[in-house]
Parts: sequence; structure tokens; C-alpha cells
Amino acid sequence: MQVRIAQGLVHMGKGLMTLGPYHSERFLLSPTALAGIITLLHACLDMKAIILGKYHYVLYFVVLAMQPRMLLTVDENLKPLSVPVRVGQAVDVVGQAGRPKTITGFQTHSTPVLLAAGDRAELATEKYIPLSSILEGFVILKENPDYREDN
Repeated sequence: MQVRIAQGLVHMGKGLMTLGPYHSERFLLSPTALAGIITLLHACLDMKAIILGKYHYVLYFVVLAMQPRMLLTVDENLKPLSVPVRVGQAVDVVGQAGRPKTITGFQTHSTPVLLAAGDRAELATEKYIPLSSILEGFVILKENPDYREDN
């Protein structure tokens, strides 16, 4: 039974979900997600009596810490939108002048894209403007009214 639980956590959401109390590019801590992880870990101290016994539903506390690993962009009508994005390792740009690049060693992909741990994404085109400053999970994009296509 323990092997099945481990396999379920590894293949959670067919690899599209992750567990973690942090969100918004590891800037904010979710106390609810942290409580879910701590509750499950505390219950696992006596695995045979609690998790493998009659209190198996305690495993559902892990749902509080589940987050999507992918970046999916949608338009203002919530229709999927394929946009080129650069995905690379996050760089700390606090205190730097101008508009420095926030990622290094990037690769360009089209959304939807899977983000690994420590990865950050930024739009590779000026055609759309994100309604969120942090690109992770589901992001709504609107068309840039000032965008001019070069011919």
C-alpha cells in the first residue's frame, strides 16, 4: 500500500501537479498548504495505525498543497492561446536598474509548457500583455494595443 501511495504522489496529475507550500515564484507561503503537508507528515509518524489503518482519508490533506506545474495562457474569453515563452532558471533582479532579464539559460517554447522546479517563464513576444505579473499556472493575456508587427 505504501508503494501505491508513493507512486500516486510521483505521478500526481500525470506529472502536471506538484506539492509545495510556496507559490508566486516562491515569493509567498501558503499557510493552508503548509498545514496540509505538516498534517500528513504528522499522520505518517504512525503509518500502520493511521494511514494504513482506518484513517486513510487523512491522505486527502495533501490536496491543500497541490499546485499546477504548467503554464497555460488563455485570452480574455478564457480560450486557450498558444504564445511563445522563454523558460529558464530564475535570476534575482532586485535592485538592478532598467528592465533586466529575469531568467538565464532559457529555451523558447509555445504554451502550454511544463515548468520545472526553480524555472521561471517570460513572454517572448510583445503582442500580448499578461494580466498577472507572475507567469505560472493559468495566465490571462490581452492583446497589446501598441503592438506593431514588423514587415
